[in-house]
Amino acid sequence: MCAFAKFVLLALVAHAHGLVTVNMERSPPPLVVNTWPFLNATIQAWRSVFVEKRNAIDSVVRGCSTCEEEQCDGTVGYGGSPDENGETTLDAMIMDGATMNVGAVGALRRVKDAIAVAKSVLEHTTHTLLVGDQATDFAEKMGFRTENLTTENSVIIFNNWIRRNCQPNNWVDVSPNPRQVCGPYSPSNQSAKVLDESPNEIDKGHDTIGMIVIDFEGDIAAGTSTNGLRHKIPGRVGDSPVPGSGAYADNKVGAACATGDGDIFMRFLPSFLAVEEMRRGASPKQAAEVAIGRITEHYPDTMGAVIAANKFGDYGAACSGMKNFTYCVANSDIGGPNLVTIDCMARVTPTRLINN
Repeated sequence: MCAFAKFVLLALVAHAHGLVTVNMERSPPPLVVNTWPFLNATIQAWRSVFVEKRNAIDSVVRGCSTCEEEQCDGTVGYGGSPDENGETTLDAMIMDGATMNVGAVGALRRVKDAIAVAKSVLEHTTHTLLVGDQATDFAEKMGFRTENLTTENSVIIFNNWIRRNCQPNNWVDVSPNPRQVCGPYSPSNQSAKVLDESPNEIDKGHDTIGMIVIDFEGDIAAGTSTNGLRHKIPGRVGDSPVPGSGAYADNKVGAACATGDGDIFMRFLPSFLAVEEMRRGASPKQAAEVAIGRITEHYPDTMGAVIAANKFGDYGAACSGMKNFTYCVANSDIGGPNLVTIDCMARVTPTRLINN
């Protein structure tokens, strides 16, 4: 018996007795994994990578663009999450696991196609991140149309917030009291310590789409798109366009994406941490749990989730601050797009497929 045949036999015997998980080199199946039950985004990305056999980068852009167009959950794309001026701005990024190149935009104004602009940053510049009006200028040079991102719904959200005396908001240790009135604010003259980070129950309207795609060539890409935190201070950029925080990809290992309280998540680079845990031998689920655990060790009530996939097409997720978390998966083994729901209340979070 040749050496390889002996190895396979021993591996199968060990696996049958629950001693090891066989992790032999194999061609990864095409895979799409994305945060939240944004199933149409999954369907479009899966069609791109599996049916049309497009590459991972293009398929991530296809999927995230679908959410931007559909204004998924009011937290992705135009017309959602108005800031303190009533304006919607967009954050997005795309990372190529084959080249370790990244393109990203933050606080993008007046352009709907945030993930596509991020791709242009990746393809047509030596930069990683462009922000604000300058990102808009770049987008115009790349042929993107500028338009008002405000909608009737975002105006209603903004006006209702003003009528509630700008409650909740994201200010601390300022005068006048941000818990009672609108600004403008100035630094407080009091010597009291800074208030906690969520003094008046900040609106949890920040459900980023994060997407991982593995194509037929085994190339991996990860991307994000969001309109950020509702009622944010103008100029705020969340974790979504930050490499290693919102998303991270490495062909040698896998990829991860995060969603949740971006101001806290970005301090821990959870997507990078999850990929590094997989590099050390952790399963995607274990890696996501480590990343979430690192955050909740310091901020136990933080809301969010991490999804992860390794280069073999295995996937998993972990979450906190919610009862449960649902994400989407598509591969040939499960017969196309499906929903997966995990329990956020337990440390061990069993997955459950829900056929659609």
